[in-house]
Amino acid sequence: MAEGLNDTLLLELRKLATGLREHTKGTYNRVNPWYEDVMPWKERGEFCAGAGSNVTVYNSTTVSGDVEIGQDSWIGPFCSLDGGTVGLKIGRNCSISAACHILTHDTAKWALSMGRHPYEYARTEIGDGCFIGSSSVITKGVILGRSCLVGAGSVVTKSFGDCSIIAGVPARQIGRVVITDDDVRFEYDK
Repeated sequence: MAEGLNDTLLLELRKLATGLREHTKGTYNRVNPWYEDVMPWKERGEFCAGAGSNVTVYNSTTVSGDVEIGQDSWIGPFCSLDGGTVGLKIGRNCSISAACHILTHDTAKWALSMGRHPYEYARTEIGDGCFIGSSSVITKGVILGRSCLVGAGSVVTKSFGDCSIIAGVPARQIGRVVITDDDVRFEYDK
């Protein structure tokens, strides 16, 4: 392309980005990375393979492989959802906070053996109604029951049953979620 045309396109792109940023700031009182303002998060949620209805997936999140996301779930910014070939299932009404990584494979043995051992794969599942705190990592093969709460910054390397409160590196159960018609309570182990 001619240099003048590139300059014109760049000016138009900047004008569009500025308009979108002003709209987002005025409407939601937030300033996003510019690409988050371009495409609606709900549209991206519908586009993701197997996504249920009313799913939010931020544009900064990477979704790869066989990923199924249940209805009314929210996937925050800067996450990585690795479904690989064995599958990642996220249930209904889940909240996956910013910068979480949910995996179905690892390459540790491959790297340590200088490529002699293969990658390892295992399906990962997050039950309905789970909350995964910011910057958490859920490793291959983990199955979380429904209504689990994972504390921010946790590294979950094993499975946990329904209504578990999980935190730490490596994560361990530190309490239970108690859900009634009137309230949701957190009961922590002593």
